Amino acid sequence: MSEKFQNKYRIQSARLPSWDYGSEAWYFITIVAGNRRHFFGEIEEGEMILKEMGRIVNQEWEATFEIRKDMNLEKGVFVVMPNHFHALLQIGVNKFNISSKSFDKSLTQKHKKREESLPKNEFGPQFKNLASIVRGFKSAVTSAAIKMDNLDFFWHPRFHDHIVRNKEEFFRIRNYIINNPKNWNGDKFC
Repeated sequence: MSEKFQNKYRIQSARLPSWDYGSEAWYFITIVAGNRRHFFGEIEEGEMILKEMGRIVNQEWEATFEIRKDMNLEKGVFVVMPNHFHALLQIGVNKFNISSKSFDKSLTQKHKKREESLPKNEFGPQFKNLASIVRGFKSAVTSAAIKMDNLDFFWHPRFHDHIVRNKEEFFRIRNYIINNPKNWNGDKFC
């Protein structure tokens, strides 16, 4: 990779370069605790038993939708696991992405390539998009951990995202999230 930021090595973004992450779409996200440590609880007989940190993750995710009403978010299923968090969420049409509403409303059409005139996903400040949602959520959980004197808590610096392309994929991901505690022993984050 020849691109450098401030003449230093920079890890290339995992985001899809041609996609505006503030666009109306369903997104599947996974956020992992630092070093995959079990900060949030444990799985017992296929069910997630939340520790205090896990309850905070749950609470802060719920608060995300109250705090960001201006983004017209819709909460899908989510699950707090021992060392990571999965969620489906939709960014709806809002005043920050109204220009990106250049495609059909049906879920099967949400991954159409956006028009070339729209701004590309670029390195720089993130505002009213998926990255800003995740950053705010991670920050709120970290702040709560510090208030509880849980000073060893931290998140993995990045997060995984996936733009949901159609109904079949939406339901496959939804089922994956719902069944994640039951399938913990085979989970790659275990």
